[in-house]
Amino acid sequence: MTMSAGWYLRRLSRMEPREVGGRVADAVRRRRWRSAPPAAPDVTGAHFTGALPEGALAAVPADAAKRLVAEADRLLAGRVEYFGVERDDLIEPGWWYDPKTGLRAPWGYAFDVPYRDEDTVGDIKQIWELSRHQYLTQLAAAYAITGNERYAERVAEHLRSWWADNPPLRGVHWVSGIELGIRLLSWVWIRRLLDGWPGAAGLFEDNPAAVGQIWHHQRWLAAFPSRGSSANNHVIAEAAGQFAAACAFDWFPSSARWRADALRSLDRHLRSNTFLSGLNRELATEYHGLVLELGLAAVAEADAAGVPVPATVRLVLLRMTDALAAVVDSALRPPRQGDADDGHGLVVDGAGTDRWGSLLATGEAVFGRLDWWPEVPGTDVRTPLLAALIKPHELPASRPPKRPAHFADAGLTILRGPGEIWCRCDGGPHGFLSIAAHAHADALSVEVRHDGVDVLADPGTYCYHGQPDWRRYFRSTLGHNTLQLGAGDQSGSGGPFLWTQHARSRVLSVDTADEQVANWCGEHDGYRRQEGVVHRRRVELTAASRELRIVDEVRRVAEARGPRLTARLAFHLGPAISAGLVGNRAELTWTRDGEPRSAVLDLPEQLSWRAHHGETDPPLGWYSPGFGRKEPATTLIGSGFADGADGFTTVLRFRG
Repeated sequence: MTMSAGWYLRRLSRMEPREVGGRVADAVRRRRWRSAPPAAPDVTGAHFTGALPEGALAAVPADAAKRLVAEADRLLAGRVEYFGVERDDLIEPGWWYDPKTGLRAPWGYAFDVPYRDEDTVGDIKQIWELSRHQYLTQLAAAYAITGNERYAERVAEHLRSWWADNPPLRGVHWVSGIELGIRLLSWVWIRRLLDGWPGAAGLFEDNPAAVGQIWHHQRWLAAFPSRGSSANNHVIAEAAGQFAAACAFDWFPSSARWRADALRSLDRHLRSNTFLSGLNRELATEYHGLVLELGLAAVAEADAAGVPVPATVRLVLLRMTDALAAVVDSALRPPRQGDADDGHGLVVDGAGTDRWGSLLATGEAVFGRLDWWPEVPGTDVRTPLLAALIKPHELPASRPPKRPAHFADAGLTILRGPGEIWCRCDGGPHGFLSIAAHAHADALSVEVRHDGVDVLADPGTYCYHGQPDWRRYFRSTLGHNTLQLGAGDQSGSGGPFLWTQHARSRVLSVDTADEQVANWCGEHDGYRRQEGVVHRRRVELTAASRELRIVDEVRRVAEARGPRLTARLAFHLGPAISAGLVGNRAELTWTRDGEPRSAVLDLPEQLSWRAHHGETDPPLGWYSPGFGRKEPATTLIGSGFADGADGFTTVLRFRG
């Protein structure tokens, strides 16, 4: 996907003058850096001092170790799966090869590579993911647990290959700061996990190629931080990776400065990226997980190296952990909100390890659990390793005495009912910063689960680059459980990661104190400018009848007059749900652990209802279980006009 001149103008319009000045300085620096890069300082005699404490590996649960070793053996055999694409070429990987398109990214000066153009480069996510080297942290962890040198030897072979094939500032792997930051964090953990291997020092501190790569990665991150409207999760990854490397590889004259600058950046941006309630400001749950992982990993490096960390860093991570514990459903799944690209900060576990359970287990080990927290199995590799490094700290913070249901600053509310009914109501900001890069046009959407099963589902993300029709669909208003008015979205898109007009939402009332009836009401003004109306939605969950009632109202503002307004109301069912639609009633059935479950969805009779399933022209009726993957699911669309005084009433009743 190449960017037009119009896109650059729209992007420029979302920047403040200070950001524009910083980007101009970056452009000048990139021109200067075209010449041969300088040599890294000589670090002869350097030592690695960040080994795991004694006993850390012994604390890894047996089932977690078994999953990890099974994954490591799969990797040794050359097999891996990224974003729905199975690969069997990992014995001798091509670092610029995209298995999805069959293309190889072009060689040359890094900042000349058109990485957004899938027709030229291939799928950049596929190319970048392998070079985050998180599969190598898995192999290194398998070595640490088993002592089997085959794992360590494969790690060394691949690192030497990558360092030789990707010299500083050449090729696609030197384009994006988040990639460099995550890669540095992986290298720190690889060195730590290989510490008992006789070849570890020869691979890292006694290897000029490794030393040069580590130095040039940090030099790059110091020169080109994400700025202004781009200072989202990317800048957290950059700061965390820079800080981790400057702690663990404290070998260079610039290490102390890099460490101090990265810690200041991490502290500042963790606070700016996080609401006081603890939820991530991007309102994209996967990025809440990524930022929390990165923050915990950075604190682990600080404590391992004896570097003092501002209390605000730990406080933000504590609030993020408590917020995550508050919003998960009975299966420990958080909301599916906003963009999700399956990105991780630190990977040392095998397939099948629950990401959210792992994060909560780490939070319990580091901060302590509260009485209202859900039970967490705690069977992962990462938790005991991080807990062995992170030192206990008394934090001057009050924690929620009971499970929060409403996060006012984020506009997120969870209604809970019997039978593990879980309902998320969205009345928060459109997204973070002026471009809201990872937001979806989902104001006032609801997401409903029963005992951990998606019933009214958020369809997910599926893709970023190269498939514009699918990108538009999965982040559109029609692609969420909310009301579309007219022909467009609530918010205006200027590109795949750029919103030029943001719907403003507000929560009007919340009552979750009554155990019998919980209520929520919100509205947004996304259609005020184009259509002269405001959309208001009320949601009521009644425990006794196991009934969820949704009422949508469309209110014309006083100064507005216009023709009849077309409306489409969408309800996206989870992939496990079968639906029989007759008129305006849908009979829903599914199974949970082999037991049949059912519900009835009574839809507004003023609208004409149709079921859509796996349609492609245009896309409609899809669910994305993870980045790069999609599967058909049923979407119910009601079409008509939004001129009824009584609004549209939808009732979902769970049976049994």
